[in-house]
Amino acid sequence: MLNEDSGSDGGLQLTDNAVQRLQELQRESPEGPLFLRLTVEGGGCSGFQYEFSLGSSLKPEDRIFERNGVQVVSDDISLDFLKGAVVDFETDLMRSGFVVAGNPNAASSCGCGSSFVAK
Repeated sequence: MLNEDSGSDGGLQLTDNAVQRLQELQRESPEGPLFLRLTVEGGGCSGFQYEFSLGSSLKPEDRIFERNGVQVVSDDISLDFLKGAVVDFETDLMRSGFVVAGNPNAASSCGCGSSFVAK
């Protein structure tokens, strides 16, 4: 496991909204501290898709990005597609959830924002 600051070059950045929502989820969790796991999987309408999940068990290969006491975790393979990306939490009339708001490694993304074409 490797700890990194979310503002580090080549890492993941978390918006204030993402940090606030993760802090709320941690307070509500009976299991104790939670982190947000972000991975990139093959699939979706554009070739690759973002997968978000909450977890409490870390894996040896995890890379941990922390800001204000909350953590986003990713693996090295996914991180190759995510370096410099911004993780946000959005709420609108259709849904609310974590999103990748900006990914410098994506050539384009689909309309729903959950899948992308890698550069």
